[in-house]
Amino acid sequence: MGSDLAEESLRSAEKPLAPGLYLVATPIGNLEDITLRALRVLRSADRIACEDTRQTAKLLGHFGIKTPTVSYHMHNEGARSGELLEALRVGGKIAVVSDAGMPGIADPGAMIAAEAIAAGVAVYPIPGANAALSALIASGLPSERFAFCGFLPSKEGARRTFLEGLLAGMRGAGAEDAATQIVYETPHRIVGALEDVVSVFGAAQRVVLARELTKLHEEFLRGTAGGLLAELNARPSVRGEMVLLLGPLAEASTAEGAGGVSLVAEVRGLMAGEGLSEKDALKRVAKARGIGKSDAYREWQRAKS
Repeated sequence: MGSDLAEESLRSAEKPLAPGLYLVATPIGNLEDITLRALRVLRSADRIACEDTRQTAKLLGHFGIKTPTVSYHMHNEGARSGELLEALRVGGKIAVVSDAGMPGIADPGAMIAAEAIAAGVAVYPIPGANAALSALIASGLPSERFAFCGFLPSKEGARRTFLEGLLAGMRGAGAEDAATQIVYETPHRIVGALEDVVSVFGAAQRVVLARELTKLHEEFLRGTAGGLLAELNARPSVRGEMVLLLGPLAEASTAEGAGGVSLVAEVRGLMAGEGLSEKDALKRVAKARGIGKSDAYREWQRAKS
């Protein structure tokens, strides 16, 4: 069987590239992650549509590829798609790449793919590196069911609303449908995002932060939202591309409260993770849970005694 696959791959590599749209995955950090098929497509295409031609030029230069490039990004996607589609309709071979990873996954690519399909043009996925999936398989969180939510909203209020909606959806799912949630975040917003996760899900919510995947300083931070928040706050700076994963609610503490997290665990997490006083931590938890401060205080005292 292995020899049959090898022979099939060899025959495919020897064939001229068929007309159509090629969505080509590129490395997310380590250049060794480019595939042989991706290199063949990029060399054989008529044109490469790039999220950033300067970024792609570095990749093409490294592998000695001289195919012409054209910009294709979120600001010109609508106009450029029409131009590329005209070339595809007459038998063109167009490759689409983002700066890193899979086109169409939190990057341009989906629009031209949909329009090409509607026009009867063949669309070919060229698999490769992807930050969300790379983070998931090494996170230690359940990977059989997961949801990718793209980038979190950039504004604090919208982000908080998004997370509240995410929590509501996770609560509504049955145990058999429990899924790991995956989002992208930027270095300058990650602390604020974790603060909102603590506030909405509770400090004991199980999370994983994957940073600088496939690069020299690749790092996985695994633990609770409160613990990771304390870790990042203790660092002088936080850099690199970020993937944040939230474990299913069943993965959190089995006590009562937001996401199955006990009030006690949530209060302690806020005190440890954000340095809040007992009073302020109790006040925030009571507000998040929609209960009175006196009720929260009584539960806290019962646990302590």
